[in-house]
Amino acid sequence: EVQMLEIGGGLVQAGGSLRLSCTASYKTFCMAWFRQTQGKEREGVAVITDRPPHYADSVKGRFTISLDDAKRTLYLEMNDLKPEDTGTYYCAADVHPADCYSNSWPHIGDYWGKGTQVTVSS
Repeated sequence: EVQMLEIGGGLVQAGGSLRLSCTASYKTFCMAWFRQTQGKEREGVAVITDRPPHYADSVKGRFTISLDDAKRTLYLEMNDLKPEDTGTYYCAADVHPADCYSNSWPHIGDYWGKGTQVTVSS
């Protein structure tokens, strides 16, 4: 089983930036970030494969996902943060190419981290 460990959450003012990272114990086909904000179901944020990354519309232009293959570490650079970005952020890994390439959030995620809290104050 792939173990995932996220770090980097915290409290930031609106307009600020944070960087999340997630290290996987084994290499997988793709990795992704999800989040669960208050009152909402978990939603996909960004996924990275060997193709251009795919982002949720709500974060396009503000968030950047990247992957250091050698370190098996996934990053999420979050800029221009808004209060509505507040939530628990989870990294996920998937071993199935079809799921990874689908850009269909419900199909992505064989393994999950425990999450890290991001709070954006207004």
